[in-house]
Amino acid sequence: MNNNQVCNPKVEVPSGMTLNDKDYISSLLSTLKGLVKNYAVSLTEASCEELYSEYREMFDTYSSLQREVYELMFNKGWYVLEKADINKISNKYQTLNGEFMDLNG
Repeated sequence: MNNNQVCNPKVEVPSGMTLNDKDYISSLLSTLKGLVKNYAVSLTEASCEELYSEYREMFDTYSSLQREVYELMFNKGWYVLEKADINKISNKYQTLNGEFMDLNG
């Protein structure tokens, strides 16, 4: 592991042509991320309060489930994060701040 990674010890899974637990969980996480994104769009386009409430309830459910699956993968060492470089953060801030100033200027 390099010093820029934030992760837990990896739980090893069988490799080869057959799917393993990590493969199934990764697929589930991708599916849930897609559902959350699509429900977010649906919320912005709901035509009435009742429909909005239904979509919001489903969005909250899938969003929570997506977070649980992410945490499971992270705890098993199957999801590795990278520490942000301070220069990258500073550059991104400057870029976004410049765009914000352009919008307000």
